Amino acid sequence: MKTKLLILAWLAMLAWLVPQDSPAATVPAGTILVAQTLNAVSSTDAPGTRFAAQPANNVALNEKVILSAGAKFSGKIETSRRMMRSSQRLTVNLTEVQVSGRAAPIKTTGARSLSNDSKTKRGIDVSRGAYTVAAGKSIEFQLVQPLNL
Repeated sequence: MKTKLLILAWLAMLAWLVPQDSPAATVPAGTILVAQTLNAVSSTDAPGTRFAAQPANNVALNEKVILSAGAKFSGKIETSRRMMRSSQRLTVNLTEVQVSGRAAPIKTTGARSLSNDSKTKRGIDVSRGAYTVAAGKSIEFQLVQPLNL
């Protein structure tokens, strides 16, 4: 009888030590995330090319920081002017965040267009062709699904 109680107590203690699958925090859908690029992104990069970013500011929920500016985002180029004859604009999306060594997928509302600050002449936009968005540029993204951290 003592042995059975001891085994049950030991199993209960192990169950308490095993990490739970429930998220520590959830960032709700619709939240705007401002990411700052860590490397340059170019209109000549191929669609699917990955880029790195980080939160431009802390994200808080109920006055508790749940996503610090030290986290890392991964994103990818959705469309670009890889071919000079293409009329595609440079658009990007976030795909993942790394927090405390753990990766969580992100789904944003769609690619954000990055402008090359084209000039307008006689009412017509004139593009400068290939352009690069420098590292350190802030880009806003909106979550389409909750982000479980």
